[in-house]
Amino acid sequence: MTAISGLGTPRLASPELLRSVFRRHAAGVAVITARGETGPVGFTATSLTSVSAEPPMLSFGIGTGASSWPAIAATDHVGVHILGEHQQELAATFARSGADRFGPPTAWREGPAGVPLLDDVPAWMVCRVVGRVPAGDHRIVLAEVVLGDPTGPGQPLVYHQGRFNGLRD
Repeated sequence: MTAISGLGTPRLASPELLRSVFRRHAAGVAVITARGETGPVGFTATSLTSVSAEPPMLSFGIGTGASSWPAIAATDHVGVHILGEHQQELAATFARSGADRFGPPTAWREGPAGVPLLDDVPAWMVCRVVGRVPAGDHRIVLAEVVLGDPTGPGQPLVYHQGRFNGLRD
């Protein structure tokens, strides 16, 4: 491949190219939770997207090899939590494979439809899953918002260049 004037040298599509490009994309950080057969499950997501206002609907991606996938595949409801900049360690805990995500110091309670709700987040929603769309080694989960609260403390947490960060003016 040859350089494209002002754009550098293009690389052929690969998982590493996609990861490298998306490391440059700042994304909000959310934790998705659900009630599993043996207890609560959850994972950190940077793929949360607003899909529709009428009805209020969102989407997120999850790998089919993720430990939370069996619960997400079977559940009718999920919790969606927007994390604050004060929750970098919580984001890391829910992103870490094999971590005790709901043990101390994670503060949570059971919410509507049995959904685990995290405490002290800037915003949360309980959503009804309406679809799971195959997308390579992931599934795109579509969920309709049932209820939520956008009035929690803190500024949003963002993920950029492989790190969790707060916003800077």
